[in-house]
Amino acid sequence: MAILPFSRVAFVQFAIEPGRPERNVQTVVDLLAQNGPSSQTLLVLPELWATGFDYQRTEELAAQTPVLLEQLRSLAARYTVFFAGSLAEQTVAGGLPHNTLFLVGPTGVLGRLPKQYLFSAWQEDRYYKAGQDCAPMETEWGPVGGLVCYDLRFPEVAREQAFSGMCLLLVSAQWPLARLDHWQVLLKARAIENQVYVVAANGCGISGEIELAGHSMVVAPDGTVLQEAGEVPVIAGAELDGDVLTNTRRRFCPPGERPWRKNDVGKIVSLAVLQDALKSIGQQGGKVAFTNGCFDILHAGHVSYLEQARSTADCLVVGLNSDSSIGRLKGPSRPVNREEDRARVLAALGCVDFIVVFADDTPLDLITALLPDVLVKGADWAEDDIVGGREVKAAGGRVERIAFEYDRSTTRVIEKIRR
Repeated sequence: MAILPFSRVAFVQFAIEPGRPERNVQTVVDLLAQNGPSSQTLLVLPELWATGFDYQRTEELAAQTPVLLEQLRSLAARYTVFFAGSLAEQTVAGGLPHNTLFLVGPTGVLGRLPKQYLFSAWQEDRYYKAGQDCAPMETEWGPVGGLVCYDLRFPEVAREQAFSGMCLLLVSAQWPLARLDHWQVLLKARAIENQVYVVAANGCGISGEIELAGHSMVVAPDGTVLQEAGEVPVIAGAELDGDVLTNTRRRFCPPGERPWRKNDVGKIVSLAVLQDALKSIGQQGGKVAFTNGCFDILHAGHVSYLEQARSTADCLVVGLNSDSSIGRLKGPSRPVNREEDRARVLAALGCVDFIVVFADDTPLDLITALLPDVLVKGADWAEDDIVGGREVKAAGGRVERIAFEYDRSTTRVIEKIRR
């Protein structure tokens, strides 16, 4: 029989009052007093359950999170239960906070998982920053997965967590009533495709200017809905059965099947092919980042830089200097590796989406042909000196300068080899 980290689960559904943490905490206290959850139950709360989305006070409300977590810990100790729900988490002074799913027990915070995808249609990306690690929360009873609202639309997040051994997926949300059918379908889909239990808590009623859907749910690994709320405040739950999980996965288990289906050489494209691909990406609302370089002998500095470049947008294009271009820039002894080989190695990096080779001394013509949303260059370059920066900004894009995390140099690698 599969071992589940929690065998009793429940959702706490209520109408969240934006910007009023004391009122929202009291609502949770009153619901607990009315329902008296069983000991050792895991109760899932909605997204930003204590504060709601009050964008103008985001930083102020994030500062209250330590107090709110202590109040949640105190409630967990009083009832001998556990809670999971998202709150604003300030991780870097002066920076944007994460919208973080916290797992809290009688002894305090047991795990945290930041929201991976921010809902730009509600301008969430202007006030919060996205997480970059969706690994499940590791507890002494086993891994627990988590999604925060919009994450539910991205199946790869739950799949990655399931591959890590997660059997219980928590969803903390403020999902609108206008898309209730999406909520119900996607929750069942995440359960079925990953063969996991899903416990989802949603807000209900009017929150700010949005009417939330309610309909919090507990779904079994085979898609059976074990519990579903209506559109009013409620605490309701279900018992989870490890045998159901085991039997569902006995014949086949999709999360464990990960064949390698890609041929990364397909990332190396001509300018014409690239322009068509980027046009399609733009029509879907995707943002494109561009950077360029020689990448002669790929090292840790390159990889770290490219990962950071990719994090600035939804797609990363690398303009790769041709052999003739490098020869003019660096002398007749370079490059060490020919352009076909350099492109093929870059293509194997998951953070790189497209590679296009250019033969000019600078990528200006390439940049003006593409006009990316984000032009990325190393922080050792002054912004005014970055080729193509003026053109990108004139088209409505921006320039991003990235500091190098590793003190590595292809020239030094070559000198070391020669010595």
